[in-house]
Amino acid sequence: MGTSFRKPVAPSPDKRWKIVEASMRRLGNQSHALIEALHTVQEAFGYLDADSLRFVATSLRVPLSQAYGVATFYHYFTMKPPGKHTCVVCTGTACYIKGAGKLLTDMEKQYGIKPGETTADGNVSLLTARCLGACGLAPAVVFDGQVAGKVNSTEMLAKAGRWGQ
Repeated sequence: MGTSFRKPVAPSPDKRWKIVEASMRRLGNQSHALIEALHTVQEAFGYLDADSLRFVATSLRVPLSQAYGVATFYHYFTMKPPGKHTCVVCTGTACYIKGAGKLLTDMEKQYGIKPGETTADGNVSLLTARCLGACGLAPAVVFDGQVAGKVNSTEMLAKAGRWGQ
């Protein structure tokens, strides 16, 4: 007796799921599409949650544990909704030597958040990246997707302070 596979239903009627489904379909709904499918979900929704992991895993016929393992292993993926604004501090060798550690400490003091956390009001997320590939601009920080180089604490805190207004 053969086993039939019923197409999983998207977690919500949100139209962004159509983009995710199209991405998986383009790759043949095969297990090798897992990372790209998770990237698509994260780009569409800003993070991965349990429902999205379950949907992708079921759609690609991979164990949920595998999808969760990939989502938690790779630094790019986040399991929490991001803040309205994001501040990504590069912690690569050049940036660290030129003051990335101080930038992180100062953000923690000013906003009471550590890397990977979001302020209680949901306004600012503080993240780190292993390397942005902008070593000549060390220390480099990405503010809402825009790379800034040779950033000092005063500049970073001023930028983040404007987000609160």
